[in-house]
Amino acid sequence: MFISPKLSLSDILGSGYTQAIARANDFLGVMSYDETMAIADEKIDFYPEAKQKKNDELLSKVGTVIIEPFENCQKGAATDAFKNATNTAMAPVTGFGNFRIGEDGKLYLIGKSEHYHTPLGHRFDGYKLIDNARKIGVLNATHNNTRGYITRLMETRIIQMANGIEWDDCEATKAIKNTDDKKVLNRVINLETGSLACEAGLKMMLARFYKLDPTFPEPKYAGKTPVFFIMGDLKGGIEANYHGTTVVAQTLRGLWPEIREKAAHEELYKVVPVSINDIADFEAKMKEYNSGNYKTCGFCHEIILMNYGGIRLTKEFLQAAYALCKEYDTPTMCDEIQSCMWYEGAFLFRLYGLTPDFSIVGKGFPGGEYPASKIITNADMDTLNQFGALVTNGQEELASLAYLITMTFMKANGKIVSELGQRFDKGLKAIAEKHSGKIVCAEGLEFLAALHFHTVDEAAAFAGKMKAACIDSSVMLYKANCVPALLMKPPFIASEATIDFILNTIDTLIGE
Repeated sequence: MFISPKLSLSDILGSGYTQAIARANDFLGVMSYDETMAIADEKIDFYPEAKQKKNDELLSKVGTVIIEPFENCQKGAATDAFKNATNTAMAPVTGFGNFRIGEDGKLYLIGKSEHYHTPLGHRFDGYKLIDNARKIGVLNATHNNTRGYITRLMETRIIQMANGIEWDDCEATKAIKNTDDKKVLNRVINLETGSLACEAGLKMMLARFYKLDPTFPEPKYAGKTPVFFIMGDLKGGIEANYHGTTVVAQTLRGLWPEIREKAAHEELYKVVPVSINDIADFEAKMKEYNSGNYKTCGFCHEIILMNYGGIRLTKEFLQAAYALCKEYDTPTMCDEIQSCMWYEGAFLFRLYGLTPDFSIVGKGFPGGEYPASKIITNADMDTLNQFGALVTNGQEELASLAYLITMTFMKANGKIVSELGQRFDKGLKAIAEKHSGKIVCAEGLEFLAALHFHTVDEAAAFAGKMKAACIDSSVMLYKANCVPALLMKPPFIASEATIDFILNTIDTLIGE
C-alpha cells in the first residue's frame, strides 16, 4: 500500500499565508475568517486505502463495456493531422485512478499515463486541495512581476529536491540559494510547456555567442560558430532526440532541414549528433568541434529516449560525457520532461549522479492538472533578461500548488515507487527473455519502458493487440531510423496487482 499523507492547505502552504487570505476575505465580506480557515485547515487524505483497493478491483473489468456508449456526432474542428490521429472511441467520458472510461463505454487501463503526464492517475484526492484553494480565493492568475507566494514556495521546494535538501533544512536551503558556486542549480523560470522550457535553455546557450539585445555586453564566444550536440539515431542521423516544438528545437531533430542546413552554411549554428552510449565518438567530436571557428554550444539529452524506442543512456556514458563537457566549457541540458517524477526523488539525473547546467521538468510534476513546465538552472547560465524567457501564464498559483502536492506525495512514497518500477522493469525483461524469438529486448528504466521487436510490422501488430485489450501503449511509426518499439509508462500509483496485470496481459498476447 502507498503511504497517504493527510494534509491541509495550511499544512502545505503555512498557516500564516492562509490566515492572510482569511483576513482579506473577512474584510471583503465574501467569507468570514472562521469559514475560510475551516476550509484551509481541512485535512485531505491524498490516496485513501479504499481508493487504492478500488483501483485493484477494477482490473477485472478492463476491456469490458461498463456503461452505455456515448453516441455523438461531434467531430470538432481540428487540423487534418489531428483528425487522422484521433480515436474518439477511446476519448474519456471520465476516469478513476489508473483507468479511463472511453466514449465507447469501455474501461481502459492508462498504460502510458495519458501520454506521460498523469503519474498519479485520474481524480487523485490530493488535488482536492486545489479545489479548496479556489474556494478560499487563491488567485490563479499572476504575472512575472507579481509571482505569488505559492509559486515562490514551489520554486524553493524544487531547488531543495534538485539538490537533495530536506524541506525543513533552512540553513542548507539558504546556503544553496546564496552559494558562490556558479554550477549549483538554484534558479527557476516558470513556463507553460516543456517546449518553451527547452527553448529557454537553447537561448541561454546561444547567449554565450550572440547578444539578446544591443545593450548586452560582448558574449564570451562572440564570433565563434555554436555547435549543438544532440543524441543521434542508430543510422548516424539526428532523429533520436526530442526537445520540443519550437523551430530551433525542431531543427535539432531533423525537421526544417533547409533551415538547419542554411544555418550551418552561414555559420549561425550547427547541429552534430553523437552516438548513443559511445563515449569515444563523443570525445572525438568534442575535440573536432572545439577547434578552428567551431565551439560546442551545449549538450542536450534525455536520459530515457522515449521518443526513440525508450533507449536508456547509461550512467557511465553520461558521467563521462559530462566530464568532457566540463573540460570544454560546454553547458549540459538534461531534459527530464518525460522522466521527472517517475523516480525516487523526482529527478532521474540525481540517481545518475549528474550535475547539469539545465534541468527541464514538467508533465509529471503538475500531474496533468495544469500545463506547467520549468527550467532549472545555475548562476553561470543566468544570462537572459526578464523578457528573454517570458510567459505571462507561467506563474499560475494553482499550477504551483499542483507541483507541491505531487512532490509531497513523492517524498512520502519514493521508495515504494522505486520498488514498483523495478518490479515492472524486471517483469518486462523476463518476458523478453521468455519470448526471445519474438522480442529483441526490454529497454528503458523502471516505469519508462519499451519492448523492442524485430520489425515495425510486428511492433505495430502487437500495439494493435494491446489496444484491443484496452491497455494504452504506442509504437513509433513516424521515424524511419527508429527501432521497432512498443512504449509504456504506467502511472506510478500502479500497484503490484496492476503491474502484474499488465505483465500477464503482455505475456499472454505475445504467446498468442
